[in-house]
Amino acid sequence: MTKKTLPVKGTRSFEELKEQNEHGAEYWSARELQPALGYKQWRRFEDTVKRAVTACTQSGNNPDYHFAGAGKPIKGGKGAVQVVEDYHLSRFACYLIAQNGDSRKAEIAEAQKYFAIQARRQEMSDVLAADVERLEIRKQTSEEFKALSGAAREAGVQDRMFGVFHDAGYKGLYGGIGNTAIKQRKEIPKKDNLMDRMDATELAANQFRMTQTRDKLAQDQVKNSQQAVRTHEAVGKEIREAIKRIGGVMPENIPPAEHIKNVEKRIKDTPPLMELEEKDAKGLIGQDDKE
Repeated sequence: MTKKTLPVKGTRSFEELKEQNEHGAEYWSARELQPALGYKQWRRFEDTVKRAVTACTQSGNNPDYHFAGAGKPIKGGKGAVQVVEDYHLSRFACYLIAQNGDSRKAEIAEAQKYFAIQARRQEMSDVLAADVERLEIRKQTSEEFKALSGAAREAGVQDRMFGVFHDAGYKGLYGGIGNTAIKQRKEIPKKDNLMDRMDATELAANQFRMTQTRDKLAQDQVKNSQQAVRTHEAVGKEIREAIKRIGGVMPENIPPAEHIKNVEKRIKDTPPLMELEEKDAKGLIGQDDKE
């Protein structure tokens, strides 16, 4: 694991939250980690913990070594003490929680950059690694599309104009052609969602277009449907110009990728195994006692 300090909200860093159990092994309290990773509700954070437990099993490691149920005393009014549900987490468990967390949260995004597990992926081909990257970006783009739609509604875009609004972004980024024309150019079936046939590079460009448009609508306090449409197209054009300047491939010239559903199935059918070094593999159990 990297030993650099992960900045978190509050006064204590990730490494400063570390405690030691009776086995001499390091662990983190899930209750302490929750606010550090940007979660306000325990229920939502616990859902992430449960996904991490599943990922631990799929990685070929024993979750009992990394996730331990525990109670945490919480002081209430007049000195009353209430014991609430908690988990003791190994470093590997914290890594998995970051990987399975809400990547829209700045704290989760930082944690994903920070954690570097001392492990190797066994027989994970470059193709599968690329699949994982593309699927993750596709999920993020889907969430950003929803967020942009909400921002558009706040900016005065009515339901009947939503198609025009979203098409304007494509036209700006793709040199004047919208969703339908892009599919025709790339020979993508009409029934397919366009973003389901984008590779990681094209998805990333579109995700950036959407995040920047959302910010621009808020910054300019747009409250008019036509102005929102013009803003979306203008942002798309700016990103297109940036791609030109760095010598990138224009998005309309990027070949269609395999349908994302096929990618998702392939990843599901071949879960990556992770072999940890002995210390990390033992997690909460610590080193074996020497006889």
